[in-house]
Amino acid sequence: MATIDAVLNRIDENLDNSLERLFDLLRIKSISTDPAFNVDCRKAAEWLAEELSAIGIDATTRDTTGHPMVVGHATGAGSGPHVLFYGHYDVQPVDPIDLWDTDPFNPRVVTRPDGSKIIVARGACDDKGQLMTFVEAARAWIAENGSLPINVSILIEGEEESGSPSLDRFLEENKAELSKDFAMICDTGMWDRDTPGITTMLRGMVSEEIVITAADKDLHSGLFGGAAKNPIRILGKIIADLHNDDGRIMVPDFYEGVVDMPDDVTAMWDKLGFDASAFLGGVGLSEPAGERGRSVLEQIWTRPTCDVNGVTGGYTGDGFKTVIPSQASAKISFRLVGTQDPVAIRDNFRAFVRARIPSDCSVEFTGFGCSPALQLPMDSVAVQKGKAALAAEWNRDVAITGIGGSIPIAGDFKSVLGMDSLMIGFGLEDDQIHSPNEKYELQSFHKGIRSWARVLDELSR
Repeated sequence: MATIDAVLNRIDENLDNSLERLFDLLRIKSISTDPAFNVDCRKAAEWLAEELSAIGIDATTRDTTGHPMVVGHATGAGSGPHVLFYGHYDVQPVDPIDLWDTDPFNPRVVTRPDGSKIIVARGACDDKGQLMTFVEAARAWIAENGSLPINVSILIEGEEESGSPSLDRFLEENKAELSKDFAMICDTGMWDRDTPGITTMLRGMVSEEIVITAADKDLHSGLFGGAAKNPIRILGKIIADLHNDDGRIMVPDFYEGVVDMPDDVTAMWDKLGFDASAFLGGVGLSEPAGERGRSVLEQIWTRPTCDVNGVTGGYTGDGFKTVIPSQASAKISFRLVGTQDPVAIRDNFRAFVRARIPSDCSVEFTGFGCSPALQLPMDSVAVQKGKAALAAEWNRDVAITGIGGSIPIAGDFKSVLGMDSLMIGFGLEDDQIHSPNEKYELQSFHKGIRSWARVLDELSR
């Protein structure tokens, strides 16, 4: 079998061809949320299945109740693990179109003043550029050796940007085919443009809307003010009670399942050179708002949160209206960590709110999601192999990071298929995913291909 150096040389020599194939995929308007682009979503799935088949991976499109999945399998030459690689071909809508510098589905390479180059198009980073780094790494391995070094299966979905409504059923129905030693997910990012990262922590979520009703109609504040309950005032008191002066969340038993990170992990984060002042200063802020005594990285990676995402009530139009509203509402979300139980937190939150509702008023709840946090083993063989591969390519220590949000597929792989995930991606915070002029660094694309080639090599050892 050819050495990893031969595979890397092939990647370098064929970068222009790899870029053109990415451009072909980027030109397909695979917007999953808009039925007007259903044909384009199928076209993207078929394009990927044909590309994978052409390089020797047995791939097909699989129909679902929504957009098709792409599933492929390749037998490797070595005796390493059998992995499942995941990506998604669908993209976000492009609105507002007038903020794009050029056609979002006409990809281009732009050279910046510092000489670096970026790929600009919808999906350049999220997730077509990311998934094509793996496809091109597989292409180079097979072209050089006739096969991959390990057994690889591939799952590429077309509904990630619309909530993956078909995914859980598809995983359940194809559990035997898709359950492997572990998954590899590319939909993540680097610590910075020169420092690779492996994500091992994802926060969970509980999302609730509460609607408080007082009087049976809006009231004149001159006639009823002082005597009638105001639901906005009730809601304001509930929101104020959610946190104490130290930023701790006051829902009963909220911190059950929350643990501190080991000292060696926090020491590793200290070496990352994270600038909390610059992080907050970039959005016009200066004071951390989370739990007192916790660093900003802890607050966004390893601590739970409670945030009010929206409040409505009363007259909000132009001018002024002296009204006591009948109803007031708020959308409130909790980010979860560790082994916090999302169902228990939802129930305790509802009890917390009900205890603060006057006897002549009422409250209704609507849930919008309830999912646990995910913490993957930092010392697993997969993570150690990934660290070795990335360090060899980028000549940097690898950042083991968390994500303040969530990647639902990682939780699905764990709960449905019983697999942990190795999460490696090459996106950057300023790639403007979901926004106009989305971009992907050409360096991320090129070295991302090389990185996946090295990961496959390490896993085969």
